[in-house]
Amino acid sequence: MTPHAKPCGGCRDTAGEGTARAQGQSATEGDDSALKHEQGKSAPAVSEDMTPDSMMAGDVAVSSGQMAKRRVAQGDGEEASPSITPPQGETPAGLTRHLLPWLPVVAALLLAANALRRDAWGLLGLWCVVACLACTRQAWARIVVSLALCAGVVVWADTTQQFVSFRMMAGLPWGRLVAIMATVGGITALSSLVLLGRAGEARYTSGRDMAGAQAWAALLTFAGLMWIRHATGPLTPLLAERLWPGSGMAQAALMAVYAAWAVGRLADPKLSRVWRPRLWALFSFVFFMQLALGLIGYDIFLMTGRLHLPVPALILAGPLYRGTGWFMLGLFTFSTLLLGSAWCSHLCYIGAWDDMASRRKRRCGTLPNHAGRVRLGIALLVFGGAVALRLLGVGPVAAFTAAACFGLAGVGVMLAVSTRRGVLVHCTTYCPMGLLADVMGRLTPWRLQVDTGRCTRCGACSAVCRYDALTPADIEGGAAGFTCSRCRDCLAVCRHGAMRLTFAGRGIVGRLAGGVRAETIFVVTAVTLHAIFLAVARM
Repeated sequence: MTPHAKPCGGCRDTAGEGTARAQGQSATEGDDSALKHEQGKSAPAVSEDMTPDSMMAGDVAVSSGQMAKRRVAQGDGEEASPSITPPQGETPAGLTRHLLPWLPVVAALLLAANALRRDAWGLLGLWCVVACLACTRQAWARIVVSLALCAGVVVWADTTQQFVSFRMMAGLPWGRLVAIMATVGGITALSSLVLLGRAGEARYTSGRDMAGAQAWAALLTFAGLMWIRHATGPLTPLLAERLWPGSGMAQAALMAVYAAWAVGRLADPKLSRVWRPRLWALFSFVFFMQLALGLIGYDIFLMTGRLHLPVPALILAGPLYRGTGWFMLGLFTFSTLLLGSAWCSHLCYIGAWDDMASRRKRRCGTLPNHAGRVRLGIALLVFGGAVALRLLGVGPVAAFTAAACFGLAGVGVMLAVSTRRGVLVHCTTYCPMGLLADVMGRLTPWRLQVDTGRCTRCGACSAVCRYDALTPADIEGGAAGFTCSRCRDCLAVCRHGAMRLTFAGRGIVGRLAGGVRAETIFVVTAVTLHAIFLAVARM
């Protein structure tokens, strides 16, 4: 082949990379043979008779050959097609991944629009909360939103029935309406199914370990507040509904989110040691803020519209004196049957004060040996005194004064004794309801046990127990003492795994899916009660 011959396509594919390019360079520039050989490796053959079209075809052929060689070298085993593959579009999986966050949001917003049409502001707030949850990546939110959208399908079915009944009564056509409503309901059902499927599992990945517990806390809190809302009738126990009538469902939804968040903070004992006092202090702050607002005349913050002294001892002493008003005692009994003495470390509005006072001293102290006898004597004096005042016909002013003095003396105990000893002296020695909570704790299946085989007697648990329930004798006995409030601070510092919270002696409850940790059930129960009590008006 001469330099002036017009090469064919086959020649360009075979000899174009070597000989033709080298000869062309020799004819025009006169370089030496080494330079011709080096340049001949990188370009196709060029002749004077080649057209631009043929040159472009040669370039494409060379690139195609190089691509084929690269694919063979990588083990592909197939020859590359001599054409440029256009960029592919989005795959169905990719489209699903991009649309997933928006489909449940759209479904929830459609339900919110339906609530707005009905002027149901609480329901509107509920669906807005659901829409916001659908935008997160929390694993528990996936469960809650999916169940909420299942309820939304029922809402659309009921709405469709109402619309169709109205149109039939008016003699109007309703077939197209049914088709539209069926489409909307189908979108809602599809959104729920997508969340429960693999695509939903792939997106909502944050906090998978505690997703079930957080979802349970959210659902139980919402259901509990809705039951209280309907069971109390005209009493209107929910705070938001007193300020903005009809907003109860929105408040219940927000408290459900709060409950799920709180479980995430309390499930881990190490986090719980930091967050439990904070949430407990928040509970106390909200309680006494309502009391302060009630004192200055805003009785809307008081459940019954009347003031009551915030002294825990009056939960029982008050009904014993009046002969009526057993609601708070019933609530206390219900709570302690569920949690035992954990009522003192999670739900008592005064106990949070004693906790803050005891933390003024970093290392926990101990109680004197006669503390138990003093506690029993104070309880008999308070409850027996309430009955005696009633039998003697003592007026309410004198009884109120005696109760106020007892409450103020308790504050003095916190400031004078708890701060110096580093122990909750008010809760473990002075408060009669603390004694009752500890007694009720013995009737519940919750126990804090010590594995004496693993325990090294290092004393780390005793150093953080502010209820003086982990003395050397208690540890040797394999269980926390009588004053234990199940605060679980000791679990956070035990490095040997020697301590655990059990339910009826078991650390794992149930057999389904390997069972559930007793501690998880305890945390869900405690947080649910905490969130419900936080949302209602004080007595």
